[in-house]
Amino acid sequence: MLLPIRTETSVRHAPTANVALITLNIVVFLVLDFGLRHSAADFKERYFILDGEAPKLIQYITYQFSHADTWHLLGNMLFLWVFGNAVNAKFGDIPYVLFYLAGGIFSAMVFTAVEPGVSLLGASGSIAAVTTAYLVLFPRSHVTVLYFFFLIGVINVPAPLMIVAKIVIWDNLVAPMIGGGSNVAHAAHIAGYLFGFIVSLVMLLIRALPRDQFDMLALFKRWNQRRAYTAALNNPAARAQAQYGRVARVAPADPRRQVEWERQLDERTELRAAIAGHLERGDTKEATAAYDQLVARDPEQCLPADQQMAVGREYYASGRFPQAAAAFERYLNCYRMNPDANEVRLLLGIINARELQQFEAAEKLFREAVDRATSTSRRELAQRWLDEVRTLRGGLAS
Repeated sequence: MLLPIRTETSVRHAPTANVALITLNIVVFLVLDFGLRHSAADFKERYFILDGEAPKLIQYITYQFSHADTWHLLGNMLFLWVFGNAVNAKFGDIPYVLFYLAGGIFSAMVFTAVEPGVSLLGASGSIAAVTTAYLVLFPRSHVTVLYFFFLIGVINVPAPLMIVAKIVIWDNLVAPMIGGGSNVAHAAHIAGYLFGFIVSLVMLLIRALPRDQFDMLALFKRWNQRRAYTAALNNPAARAQAQYGRVARVAPADPRRQVEWERQLDERTELRAAIAGHLERGDTKEATAAYDQLVARDPEQCLPADQQMAVGREYYASGRFPQAAAAFERYLNCYRMNPDANEVRLLLGIINARELQQFEAAEKLFREAVDRATSTSRRELAQRWLDEVRTLRGGLAS
């Protein structure tokens, strides 16, 4: 037996909705199966079990909160706790609840079509959707698994291996063929897995969910870049002509250069992801340390505008003025037309004038800040600095 007990994914926002769903499942079970065992039996059958022969609309939601027995409940809640917290934090509370309910509704619709006349209860379809959503959002994470064989222990397993090989394929495709789980609604599970996988992918594509460097789309993008690069290397004539023109002489492809390029690409990608993670947690010192490593490997790297701004401000606040100037210069090179660009231009001018005594560079920046100012106060501030720098330059020249 293999049971997931936790993941390595850090949860940066309280999974309020997931805790509420787990609590609601437990309360409904206790009330219907223990608190009102006899008087609630008919009520449960009428409203909390999906009637396979004549399903009511309300049952497509309520069936998700009832369970056959204690083990059924505990197993489902364990999976919901392990995979649901991180998904909840990524989705937000209300979208997560809607996603959870929609996964259960879709699972029930597929199940009634595949197994007509068979009743259904339990949160398994909804939790299946949450599980494959976790796979899409955190494909490079690991799951800590408790195993029961001749010994009892724990191991860390890559999430794709645990979810795809064990949970989806073995539990729902292989096990039924060899006679396991006859009372399990495998069709509902498979439908939930498909729903969670496809819907979460689409939400990433349309940016309804926040993207990062380690979600499934980002991994696919990097794989596609490598594939395209490999295809280019397989055509040495085209590569040489692109580099040297029509007089190029074709040289054989060097596989070692390709391996080195892929390694450097992965390093830069992981550093950019680390910077984003540190900034999201408010750890600007660690973010600048990772940025130092990034620009050491590739000085042309440019972060997203808000991250580049945050790194420059941390350098400035910590008194690392040359690094702050370089970070703000990179911002202006990449985001010259951004609404905040003139504020950065003015700040960079002040750093050059006051901290680095680079008066010529500062004068150019202040002139541009005056020309591009969108308010009278900013224009006056830039003009005062411009006049001061011109005075200093004149004094130095004399």
